[in-house]
Amino acid sequence: MTAEDRAHTDRQPKKGVYLLPNTLTLCGMFCGFFAIMSAINGNFVNAAWAIILANIFDGLDGWIARLTNTSTRFGIELDSLSDLVAFGVAPSIMMYKWTLMPFGRLGWAAAFLFVACGALRLARFNVQTGAPGSKAFKGMPIPGAATILSSIVLFYYEFWQGLPARNYLFPVITIVLALLMVSTLRYHGLKEIDFKEKKPFWFLVVVVIFLFFMLIHASTALFIFAITYLVWGIIENIILVLRKSASRQDKQQREAEVTDEKNKDI
Repeated sequence: MTAEDRAHTDRQPKKGVYLLPNTLTLCGMFCGFFAIMSAINGNFVNAAWAIILANIFDGLDGWIARLTNTSTRFGIELDSLSDLVAFGVAPSIMMYKWTLMPFGRLGWAAAFLFVACGALRLARFNVQTGAPGSKAFKGMPIPGAATILSSIVLFYYEFWQGLPARNYLFPVITIVLALLMVSTLRYHGLKEIDFKEKKPFWFLVVVVIFLFFMLIHASTALFIFAITYLVWGIIENIILVLRKSASRQDKQQREAEVTDEKNKDI
């Protein structure tokens, strides 16, 4: 084999896939499929818990791929397809069958908007993967939006039974979450946490408190944490906008003062 043939062989992609992370990704996709079937059959609690379980598999496959250095382009594409099923199609069908159907065109339009914005969010994330910058997400992550919808369903069935009354709050929250996914607002995720580095003691305390509330009342705890995540993201971005505006005004004021001093010297 010549040196040129050897170089050409080295450039060829290696055949085969890594079994563990891709299997976990498929488990997440199965959870999404199970959530769709449960929602169609009217088992909305099962659908919501299946979406929550898909979140766990989604976190595990990425974490294991990074830990074992088995991240591949194939795995990234498969993960996006799995996310679209589990966190895009599944929650939109769940919401439509649960509470959006009575709204007619508005209901299915809101459900489709959630799927479409989720797909756009995933496509944008894939394009930006590997780009330098902050580890924070641009726009709400699609698993976060799906978890918020699932937590609303679980919280509802902790206190009420049957289908909810016709309430415009449900299409509004679905539309708002869809728009947040394609927005440029900054949202945080678990990928910002490096588990190989030492953390402050309070971080472990927060984890213990989270597990404590999950063991006492999982549905209510999930709802509280999900809504807190939604509201805190909006508040944080408002603070960032105000800080940027104040910084811009200070800069303009300093430039104006420098200009006045130069005019006085002249």
